[in-house]
Amino acid sequence: MLKQHLQFKLSQKLSPQQIQLMKLIQLPTQAFEQRLKQELEENPALEGGKEESQNELDSDFDNSNDEYDDNDSINTEDINVDEYLSDDEIPDYRTQANNYSSDDEERTMPYAAGTSFTQHLINQLNTYRLSEDEREIAEFLVGSVDESGYIRRELTDIMDDLAFTQNVYTTEEKIEKVLKIVHQLDPAGVGARNLKECLSIQLHRKEKTVDTELAINIIDNAFDQFTKKHYKKLLQKFNISETQLKGAISEIEHLNPKPGGSYAGNNRIVEHVVPDFAIKIVEGELELTLNGRNAPELHVSREYNNMLKGYKDSKDKSKSQKDAVLFIKQKLDAAKWFIEAIKQRQQTLFVTMSAIMHYQKEYFLTGDERNLKPMILKDIADEINMDVSTVSRVANSKYVDTPYGTKLIKEFFSESMKNDQGEDVSTREIKKILETVIEEENKKKPLTDENLASILKEKGYPIARRTVAKYREQLDIPVARLRKKI
Repeated sequence: MLKQHLQFKLSQKLSPQQIQLMKLIQLPTQAFEQRLKQELEENPALEGGKEESQNELDSDFDNSNDEYDDNDSINTEDINVDEYLSDDEIPDYRTQANNYSSDDEERTMPYAAGTSFTQHLINQLNTYRLSEDEREIAEFLVGSVDESGYIRRELTDIMDDLAFTQNVYTTEEKIEKVLKIVHQLDPAGVGARNLKECLSIQLHRKEKTVDTELAINIIDNAFDQFTKKHYKKLLQKFNISETQLKGAISEIEHLNPKPGGSYAGNNRIVEHVVPDFAIKIVEGELELTLNGRNAPELHVSREYNNMLKGYKDSKDKSKSQKDAVLFIKQKLDAAKWFIEAIKQRQQTLFVTMSAIMHYQKEYFLTGDERNLKPMILKDIADEINMDVSTVSRVANSKYVDTPYGTKLIKEFFSESMKNDQGEDVSTREIKKILETVIEEENKKKPLTDENLASILKEKGYPIARRTVAKYREQLDIPVARLRKKI
């Protein structure tokens, strides 16, 4: 039996232009400049620099619209747009807006030029006298070195891979022998299978002194006690004084736990931060400016406008002329929209940052993180009457130059909790106080999380031990035992 149902569905879809505007708002200054350059290259109706007479241009543009209402207007149903408008002539945002979500963003990362880390190691192998099998094993081992400089695979797995992929049949003993050669390469410690071996290799390379000899002994024979900072056990085990232990630990602390990361030719991402805003204190008041590179001078091409004017004035309008004018109008529409979108972007960025600046006025005047007020995205969104997602796009990707350094805007946002006076305080404020307390502790007897919770409670912040532990971890501060020093 068939049944008919009438169902109403309310849905909201963003237009391609709205999606593109959201993408423009999200872009930081450098990426925005690239996007602007791309649009100027793709749309000949869009030009940089000041415009001579905007009123005259708008008048001509508006009059040209009437051309399609008179008797000479062309019936667009008879036009095959593909015949005169190729894909190359369509701006990217016209074709891509529906294919990607507003959160998708192509990012091109610049890389440092130079020899790769692997090639750097292979070049060194060329200075060693190796048999054909040894060279293949050595190059395979070097190829297994990760970006930190370690080989984190079992020798049995390496042996199997050599057989299956390189047709090299060998033994673990042979691989171990070749690995010893890899351990002689620079930077010292490369090819180690774990931290203990990495530190040991570096210590054995150093000039032999009383401190290095003791350091080698500690790493090779008491690594577990060393990592757990059981200093009393080390003093007893090696029958040494605190001064001797300090000397050995100093040697170890100067070693590199990630030898691969120190190689300058390693392909590491080079990131350049360009502040999108600047905040200055002028006569005791905050002054906000938007980076000038975010406010380009754009105008619609005078030449394209004159083309429309010429079409309007011509008596005989051929089919090719009508086709051409549709193309021109499409480009002019795109140019006018892009200019308007840039203006909206500038306004959105400035209004959002201005609201953040005034909300956190005490912090920007003093630079003291303890003056950061609790602030969530909704607070700013309500203040400027915009969507939370818009504020998020500004906060997550933009930087501001302040008298206290360049800061990522999202760092000014934090949740709140109550102090013992019932007032809302920022979790950033509590973290800063926690950090200060730990910095000032006696390193011979570091404060446990329970101790820290008690101290914070005395300062007026009644938070649980587990919350202290969470904040400590977020600050990348180790537990008390690992902060201990002799």
